[in-house]
Amino acid sequence: MTTTERTDAAVEIEAITRVVARVEHAQRNELPDEFVGLFRADAIWTTAHGRRLFGREEIAAFTHRVLPGAMRESTVTYEVEQVLFIRPDVAAVKVRAQYRTPDGDPVGNPNSPMYVMSKENGEWLLTACQNTEVLEAS
Repeated sequence: MTTTERTDAAVEIEAITRVVARVEHAQRNELPDEFVGLFRADAIWTTAHGRRLFGREEIAAFTHRVLPGAMRESTVTYEVEQVLFIRPDVAAVKVRAQYRTPDGDPVGNPNSPMYVMSKENGEWLLTACQNTEVLEAS
């Protein structure tokens, strides 16, 4: 890998990390429209509880139903753990999500979302996402 390729990858990882930060912000602040705006129109998403959602409209309906009020007694943090570029405009992004009390103490097991993201018109979007609860610490 050349220095330019490493630099390009670093720039894209920063952009991807900003999208994950926007996911966290939207969830923490219960902003369903902001959250839904991070998905491609034809995105697919499987929630941590196994609900399969196809397309932004289904994702929006679900998010508007469950997100308002979801952060009443907790908050959440997201951390990008690994980015694998499948192509320069497609990346598999492994994230660690941890729900926390308002004081910052962990609540339950962490989640381990996998976001396949694609770069569309210069912007990284969530394309195919799977959220899974981690049952055992690694």
